[in-house]
Amino acid sequence: MYKKIIVPVDLDQLERGARILTMAAALRDADGQVILLNVVEDLPGYLAIDLPVGLIETALKDAREKLTALKDRCGVEARVEVRSGAPAREILAAASEHSAALVIIASHRPDLSNYFIGSTADRVVRHATCAVLVDR
Repeated sequence: MYKKIIVPVDLDQLERGARILTMAAALRDADGQVILLNVVEDLPGYLAIDLPVGLIETALKDAREKLTALKDRCGVEARVEVRSGAPAREILAAASEHSAALVIIASHRPDLSNYFIGSTADRVVRHATCAVLVDR
């Protein structure tokens, strides 16, 4: 059904990631591609000064290893991509750069902060130029 599907995964919610990755495999065209994505958030400069050198690089490497293990565990052929920055912005950028037809993103139950700030899934839904499937 879809040629390119972006599947952003929060490493704190790997079980939900497995579920949406499996969904993506079912919705992908026979010759389609799934891009498994994680975004490591940048640290503000005032915090980064007190943290060990190479913390972001270590987080990027860890994310790549966890995503690779996830795709292997699910038995889904997918390209693994890890970015750093603001999650919603990077998910939207990946969808645009890859000309994705669909983004499948997991959502969580909103808490009070989501009503003032907005969640990543909310931002992706509002600003994506392709279809977005939100798994609750």
